[in-house]
Amino acid sequence: MSARTAVHELNRVYCVLGREVPPWRVAQVTRLPATAVVRAYGDYLVAHRGSPPTTVHKKLTHIGYFHEHLRKCGHTWRSMSLADIDSFLIDCSHRYARTTTADIASSIRSFSRFLFSSGRSRHNLADSVIAPVQLKYERPYRALAWEDVQRLLHAVNRSNPCGLRDYAMLLMMSTYGFGAGEVIGLKLDDINWNAATLRVIRPKTKVAFTLPLLPAVARAVARYLRDGRPPHVMTRYLFLQSKLPFAPLTGSAIRYMVVKHATTAGVAAPFLGSHVLRHSNASRQIDLGADPQVISDILGHRDPDSISAYVRIATETLRDVSLPVPT
Repeated sequence: MSARTAVHELNRVYCVLGREVPPWRVAQVTRLPATAVVRAYGDYLVAHRGSPPTTVHKKLTHIGYFHEHLRKCGHTWRSMSLADIDSFLIDCSHRYARTTTADIASSIRSFSRFLFSSGRSRHNLADSVIAPVQLKYERPYRALAWEDVQRLLHAVNRSNPCGLRDYAMLLMMSTYGFGAGEVIGLKLDDINWNAATLRVIRPKTKVAFTLPLLPAVARAVARYLRDGRPPHVMTRYLFLQSKLPFAPLTGSAIRYMVVKHATTAGVAAPFLGSHVLRHSNASRQIDLGADPQVISDILGHRDPDSISAYVRIATETLRDVSLPVPT
C-alpha cells in the first residue's frame, strides 16, 4: 500500500467515526538568507520599508544571486566595487529579459543604499547602479479576445470536482479581473451569501475591498462547494487541491490551469498565464465603455496612468478612432 493510499484510508476511517480530520501539518523548511547582513536587510525591508513578504522574498533572492557572484570573484560586501555590480548585471542581461534585469538592478540599488546607511559600506554605490533602459508601455499587455475567453470557460469539464473548482476560479478571474494571488487567497468567510457580496484582499497591500457577487459566479461557487470541494477539511480557504493534503492552491497551479483549459479549447497564444484573464477583463470593460477610473480601482492600480496600458489592448475601441490608411 502506498503512502497516499494509506492516508486516504485513514481519512475514510475518520469520516466513518464521525470525527474531524486533523489539520495537515506540512514541515516548514525555511531557507535563511546567505549571510547575517542579508538577513538584516530583510528585516529592514519589513520594518522600515513596509515591504510585503513577496517583495522581501524577491529582493533577497536577487541579493542571494549577487552574493554568489561576489563569492566567485573573491569579494565580500565590504570589498565590492561598482565594477562587480556592473559585471553581475551584464551577466544577468544575457540570461534574463530586460524587465527582469531592471528589477534585479533595483534590488541591488536598494541593498547598496542599506549597506551605506547602516555603516556596512564606506561608499554609497546606489546612485551609480545602472539598469537597462525601459520604455514605458514598450510591450502592450497581453490579452485574449473575449470570444477566446468564453471558449476557454466552456472547455472546462464540470463533471468532476477538479473541473468544478477550475471553472469557478477561471470565471472569477475573467469576470472580476482577479490575479492569481487574489483568487487563491479567498476564504469561505469572504463570501456573504445574504448580501451577495465578495470580500477580496490585495496580496501585496493587504487592502480589502468588496465586490458584488454576481449570479453566475455565485452559482459556480455554490456548485463547487456542494459537489467539488473536499469535505471534512479544517482550512477556511475557498479553493483547495483535490488531493491530500487538500492545501490551498499556488500561483503556478493557476498558470497550469489556464494553459490546460486553453489547450483543450484550442486557444493558441504564446503568453498564457494567470494575468492574461486579468488583462482580458480590463480590455473587455474598456470596450464596453466602463469608466477607466472604476476599472483602475477594481484592478488595484494606485497610478491613474496605469489604465492607459489597458486602452492599448482594447482593440474594438481603438478601431473606432483609427484613421484610414492612404492608398
